[in-house]
Amino acid sequence: MAWLGKTRGTSCETFRDERSPNGFSLLPWLLMGMGAFSNLFQGETPEPWIGGLGLLTFNSLYVYVSFRSFMKETREATSTRVALALLGLVTCALALAYGGNWLLFFPLLGLATGAAVRMPQLRPIGLVVGVLAGGASVFHDGWGGLDIAYATWISTMVTAAILSLSEAVRQLRTAREELARRAVEEERLRFSRDLHDLLGHTLSVIVVKSEAARRLAAGDVAAAQAQLNDIEAVGRQALTEIREAVTGYRQGTLRDELDRAESALRAAGIEPVVRRSGPPLVPQTEALLGWVVREAVTNVVRHSGAARCEIVVADSGGERVRLTVTDDGCGAERAERSGVVGGTGLKGLTERLTTAGGTLTAGPGPRQGFVVTAELPVEARGLAAERIEAGVGSPVG
Repeated sequence: MAWLGKTRGTSCETFRDERSPNGFSLLPWLLMGMGAFSNLFQGETPEPWIGGLGLLTFNSLYVYVSFRSFMKETREATSTRVALALLGLVTCALALAYGGNWLLFFPLLGLATGAAVRMPQLRPIGLVVGVLAGGASVFHDGWGGLDIAYATWISTMVTAAILSLSEAVRQLRTAREELARRAVEEERLRFSRDLHDLLGHTLSVIVVKSEAARRLAAGDVAAAQAQLNDIEAVGRQALTEIREAVTGYRQGTLRDELDRAESALRAAGIEPVVRRSGPPLVPQTEALLGWVVREAVTNVVRHSGAARCEIVVADSGGERVRLTVTDDGCGAERAERSGVVGGTGLKGLTERLTTAGGTLTAGPGPRQGFVVTAELPVEARGLAAERIEAGVGSPVG
């Protein structure tokens, strides 16, 4: 029972290596054979050299089976099964030949059988081992020898139960470690996406407003000062958002993102047209659409060379809402020439919306320019919605 003990302050690796059952766990039981060993030296065993050879063979086979029984591959190997069968033959031969203390090798055989065999084969094999132990014991000691049969059967079943439980615990621990590893990977992915979206948009706005301030500095100091004030405000907001993203509690509204998008587009010399209709949206849906607005407008400012950008939020019928960001620039042509439609940000958003039960498409417009279209249920579902409802930032893709 001490096999399953646990000491505080040890790591999982230490627990696995030092406290999980292994071949050494079964070796102390060989002390049950000390009575037979003493009979050899006290002259109570006929033909002691045969008995000694049998004892050596039994111990060797027992150790071999014990150490190969704690890994599924070696436990189910033919060599292990053959060694267990030979161990049974040697045990029967020694018990029938000498009786007395030699009958205690049957419980040892039960231990080895319980370690090396699992259900459903364990039940018939355990029964056979118990019957053999009972027959040999009754042959020497009469019906009183049935105690050996009972001890053999109990040792077989209890050993198998303990080791099966140990394997289940080890599998559960492995599954828990795998889940923890995946959770860490998902959180890293979430953070990298949040950081990409935050910094990509913010730095683009800062660059655009800095260029505007530089152009206005010579002729319109007041307008240039306004742009510099906007840069300061954007920088402070970015610091706040990055801190919130690091702690996992960023949750903006769609209205805020639309206002920022208008400001960024105007600073870049692009005419913004924003239209919103339909019923109010739940926070998780607004947050997801806000990420789409942020990423799409950042791409328009940085890559499109557009003169006009239209952002439309409307009910698409039923229980879904549609967001469309359309520009009249040359971003689509550049994407076609490069062979890439949508960068890392759009790919990440596609995964996020898919998780929440929505869709995201991006590509050239029917006439010119670039169109990003996002559709979501009015109430976003799945992991993305759960994370936002819990106040832990943008969803994991």
